[in-house]
Amino acid sequence: MARNDDEKEFDRRDFLKCMAWVGTGAVWTLSSGVLKGSALGQSGAMKTMARGGNALRFVQISDSHIGFDKPANADVTATLRLAIAKINADPDPPAFVLHTGDLTHLSRPAEFDTLQQVLSELSVPVFYVPGEHDVLDDNGKAYLQRFGKGTVGGGWHSFDHAGAHFIGLVNVVNLEAGGLGSLGAEQLAWLERDVKRLKDSTPIVVFAHIPLWSVYPDWGWGTDDSEQALSYLKRFGSVSVLNGHIHQVMQKVEGHVTFHTAMSTAFPQPAPGTAPSPGPMKVADDRLRRVLGLSRMSLHAVDHPIAITDVPLEAETTAGGAHDVAVDNFSFAPSTAMVPAGATVTWTNRDDVPHNIVSVERQFKSPVLDTDEQFSHRFDTPGRYEYFCSLHPKMTGQVVVG
Repeated sequence: MARNDDEKEFDRRDFLKCMAWVGTGAVWTLSSGVLKGSALGQSGAMKTMARGGNALRFVQISDSHIGFDKPANADVTATLRLAIAKINADPDPPAFVLHTGDLTHLSRPAEFDTLQQVLSELSVPVFYVPGEHDVLDDNGKAYLQRFGKGTVGGGWHSFDHAGAHFIGLVNVVNLEAGGLGSLGAEQLAWLERDVKRLKDSTPIVVFAHIPLWSVYPDWGWGTDDSEQALSYLKRFGSVSVLNGHIHQVMQKVEGHVTFHTAMSTAFPQPAPGTAPSPGPMKVADDRLRRVLGLSRMSLHAVDHPIAITDVPLEAETTAGGAHDVAVDNFSFAPSTAMVPAGATVTWTNRDDVPHNIVSVERQFKSPVLDTDEQFSHRFDTPGRYEYFCSLHPKMTGQVVVG
């Protein structure tokens, strides 16, 4: 099958791009077997990205690490609450929330208490899988007592919603030397039985803590028996795998299976291989909320890579009231620019293909921007200004003027 220029661009970049360090979560929409995502609080972002009336929307958050209080983030409860506030403020609430593990930092009762208290502020159900930090010392007994009702074995479970089948897997119990995640024979046998009854056309969403693909085995970022688990899912036309653990957004596409790793609500970790080891990464205090951001994720077809854009909680600005948006990797960063009235926003094309900036309401339109060319527009009136690239309409963004 012929491939368009967008797909060739993703090939050139190896289908694997670290797009952001850390953030608060993502809103997911499942419509006609196609999983799309957007930043928390950005559900109404673009008319070109409108949801179908029967679409299923849900939220993923990950790696809250309640109890962590080191310099990378001295108040992880506060940043988790920012994520919860974003979810609650959404005018079109999600059906439920998935938490993909490391709810706590040390599996202590007080940490579980705090996590439960904060998540009780949500008005929708929450489904969990544990991270390795949730099963310390007792192989997850405390976690299961609080969050494992209705689950099997070490906490794995599945449920159906709006025609889709959701599977929560546990790959953090009884980890062995070598550091990779492991599902184990008992869970794999359960998974095979669980999906046998399903039609090939059923959309499948798998969620687990450690990635089910080899992100970076040297740091334990992978699952040693994931290939067997995925073999049971090959017959399905739409399979999406959501993971946490690495505290940054990365993506991969293999046939009908799309993989997405989530950002953390607690602290960033370095990109694979860029540091001696993984772990909390300290950034300047005045930049913390700029790297604790949101993620806008879109999967426009089952066989197309996901597009992911980092949206910081606080927009980074330059002197003189100018606000910069980078156009790169077929996305706008940040995809939501929060600016005061009277501010000027400047878009710079960092891609090696041309793009343009077009207001959905036709209030402004740039010429075609080649590499390193810029376009600026002054926003004097408060409101929400949605825009896209008319050459690549899947690229969307907005300017919110306060």
